[in-house]
Amino acid sequence: MPLLRPALLTLACLLGSSTFASDLPALGDASSAIVSTQQEHQLGRAWLSLVRGQVRQLSDPLLKDYVETSVYRLSETSQLQDRRLEFVLLDSPQINAFAAPGGIIGVNGGLFLHAQTEAEYASVMAHELAHLSQRHFARGLEAQQRMQIPVMAGLLAGIVAAAAGAGDLGIAAIASTQAAAIQEQRRFSRQNEQEADRIGLLNLERAGYNPRAMPSMFERLMRQYRYDRKPPEFLLTHPVSESRIADTRNRAEQYQDEGITDSLRYQLMRARVQLHYEETPGLAAKRFRSMLDDNPKLEAARYGLAIALSKGGQHQEARDILQVLLQEKPSDILYNLAQIELDSSANQLEAAENRIQRLLQLYPGNFPAQQAQVELLIKQRRLAEAERALDELARRRSKDPDIWYLVAEIRGLTGNTIGLHQARAEFFALVGDYNQAIEQLDFAKRRASNNFQLASRIDARQRELMDDKRIIEQILR
Repeated sequence: MPLLRPALLTLACLLGSSTFASDLPALGDASSAIVSTQQEHQLGRAWLSLVRGQVRQLSDPLLKDYVETSVYRLSETSQLQDRRLEFVLLDSPQINAFAAPGGIIGVNGGLFLHAQTEAEYASVMAHELAHLSQRHFARGLEAQQRMQIPVMAGLLAGIVAAAAGAGDLGIAAIASTQAAAIQEQRRFSRQNEQEADRIGLLNLERAGYNPRAMPSMFERLMRQYRYDRKPPEFLLTHPVSESRIADTRNRAEQYQDEGITDSLRYQLMRARVQLHYEETPGLAAKRFRSMLDDNPKLEAARYGLAIALSKGGQHQEARDILQVLLQEKPSDILYNLAQIELDSSANQLEAAENRIQRLLQLYPGNFPAQQAQVELLIKQRRLAEAERALDELARRRSKDPDIWYLVAEIRGLTGNTIGLHQARAEFFALVGDYNQAIEQLDFAKRRASNNFQLASRIDARQRELMDDKRIIEQILR
């Protein structure tokens, strides 16, 4: 897929933020007249397909599941009315999180590296949910009613470029804008961020977290990047100043100094991300050993060390560590999945199967456990069973391109050629390559020509994808 035009990014710099009223928008307000929630939903899905087609993502099922469940938990106590959320996890060690129109939540892997506690992570996500609940995007357009809706493509393209790490392109685009326009954009952005801070703090407290984690997160980021000539994208789009920190601190202190600060589950997720961004499993193992030297009771470090050793081929030491963890918490899903992966890599498939069956009884419908079962079935060459399990998973996670990629792979192995083309079509549509998606359905229709009902279903899906393609082309025109 070709890169988006630099002109769109320039437009994003000018239009990415607009003046926002401090009052909360009411149902049926002027912003809804300019951009309906359904239009935002369509725009968000169009943007998401562009991101997926251009930016590398994290495919870790456990990390996906954690982000999705944690944000849905926050959304339950938020002001967000349309909770049709979709998520994208970007494979970048830089700290960033963002919200796009229509309920799209983006998270960089680097957020887990920088947010040291669960409450700090939750404070960032609560802030992003506030951008969505307050409909900042639509209200910005309402403030500039002369704009046409297609202009929103500028913002979408800008987020894509920023998410993709197009630093030189972004700098060139910003430099090409007039200084007065940039200053005005910053003024709008400050208003926007202040409101998101205020609403985010309220939501954080309602969700049971300690709201003082938000100013603590901001303070550490400012100290860490105070003298950097090129701060991370998060601080460019969410500028942290002394006055903003003071305002957030004052607001947070109006709440009780209580609530969830951290959890073992969050620290286990951090360990997985830390391992992912180390150059080798050996270096990761050194990191976790050093953490254990400082604190031998650090359970997340023991877990991280076990995973690093397993990936480095040191199976017996990894097994010894996991055995201790499982003795302490025999039903913990992360420890069990780590043991299943270790048994599978050591070709102890019967032990892995017995454990996965027990895990699925304990956690029926759990996405990471189901995917682990599929991977084990494939290794056992039980391909028909793997295909059936994946079909069920695809029904539940129909918007996950990683699942459709795996579905296509297994259907190819089972000789289900029509299903292979259908799965490829869904994958290509989710990553924004509609031409490929439509072509794949052409291939499927040809092979299904003797089956009228199947060919009709494929044709109907192809028409839906053609309509989606036209919508995106109109947005980006």
